[in-house]
This record gives sequence, C-alpha cells and structure tokens, in this order.
Amino acid sequence: MHALNKSRPLRRIVLASAATVSGTVLLLALKPHTAPPLVTADTKSPAASSSSAPNRAAGTRTATGDSVRTRWGPVQVRVTVEGGELTDVTAVACPQDDPRDQEIDGYALPRLRREAPAAQSARIDSVSGATYTSDGYRQSLQSALDSAGL
Repeated sequence: MHALNKSRPLRRIVLASAATVSGTVLLLALKPHTAPPLVTADTKSPAASSSSAPNRAAGTRTATGDSVRTRWGPVQVRVTVEGGELTDVTAVACPQDDPRDQEIDGYALPRLRREAPAAQSARIDSVSGATYTSDGYRQSLQSALDSAGL
C-alpha cells in the first residue's frame, strides 16, 4: 500500500505538514555567508604605526587602532597626535559593501571625525542610524589613542 493512498487523506495531511516543518527547520538552520575580511592598503601592524622621522622631530605621530568587527563589516581608524593633542582621525576601513553602507559612511564618518578632536577622547556620541559603525569607530579610536599614549 502506498503512503499517500487517496483513501487516507489524514495521512497525506500529516506527511505534508511534516515535510513543511522539516523544510522550514532546514532553511532556518542555514548560516548566512560572511564576507571575507577587508584588506586595507596599510600593511603595518594595526596596533600602532609611527610616522616618519621628520614628523617625530615636530612632535607629530600617528597610530592605527585595532580593526573592530561590526555587524556590517570592519571599522578601523588612524589618529594623528601633535604636541600631545589629538588633531585628526581618519577612517582606514569601514563597511562599504552596498549603497546603504556608503550612504551611512557619507554622513556618519565626517561627524565622528569632527567630534573626536573636539572631545580629545573616544567619548563621542553615536550617530543616529549608524550605531554599529559608531560603536566600532569608538572602539578603534580608543585603541589608537592608547597606542599613541593619550
């Protein structure tokens, strides 16, 4: 006797339901593909990189923070310190995989870049709509400031 015999409709309903549940469980068990780590042009150690000798004489040094993995991709910054003060912050790596990432970077990174020298620390506000990027930026900024001795 065949399992889907027409004289037993309840058996067909149970088998169809079991197949649907099994398929749903299998789909939910799949892990999303993660993108490979972003490779940046900076080949020096991310912990700290000092600037060239002529800048050291002027009291200028740079340090690159740790690359922080966020939900949307890595964030990493480089700081410039002159005379013991934070003068500039540059994003070395940030999520750029799709147009939405680029839109967020377009308004969040300039604001974060302005706030860090004004605060002279990593205690800066998150940018609304860019929470993950802001958190990664702050963590990498703190790492760079620690490396620079601030």
